[in-house]
Amino acid sequence: MRSRRDRGPEVVLELLVRAEVVTGANLSSMTDTDSFPHDVSGWRQAAAGTFIERTGIDLTEVSATMTSGTMPVAGNTQPAGLLHGGATAALAETLGSVAAQSHAGRRRAAVGLELNITHHRGVRAGWVHGVATALHLGRSTAAYEIVISDDDGRRVATARLTCLVLEAD
Repeated sequence: MRSRRDRGPEVVLELLVRAEVVTGANLSSMTDTDSFPHDVSGWRQAAAGTFIERTGIDLTEVSATMTSGTMPVAGNTQPAGLLHGGATAALAETLGSVAAQSHAGRRRAAVGLELNITHHRGVRAGWVHGVATALHLGRSTAAYEIVISDDDGRRVATARLTCLVLEAD
């Protein structure tokens, strides 16, 4: 059997047909950007029944320049009992994405382009606290540094999230 690379242009066409590009035209069909929350209480209501609720993430402050929140370690651990790195990344991406959506405003939507994270230390109990701080707030992109710390204020992880800001019309 030939590899995809050896099969030529028909594979490229197949991949293009199967992949849907996120654009303003199809973004509006995916979500109602007029209903994006713009404050902590609105985001808490919007989180009901979502991944944010299932991980126990609680937003404590929301703005385009700085968004913060917490997440319990309990229920978000790996089998060894440490906070799962993916859960830490989920907290970081949630905080940065909420901030980016606040920057985008009504009739626009923020979608993630890149998330990178460095884990500095493990956590076994308590809560982790995150703060997303704007690095760049542009017309078409927004970038955030997200610092995650434990209950004692020790840095657990550092992340950077870049989001694309799209027109939803």
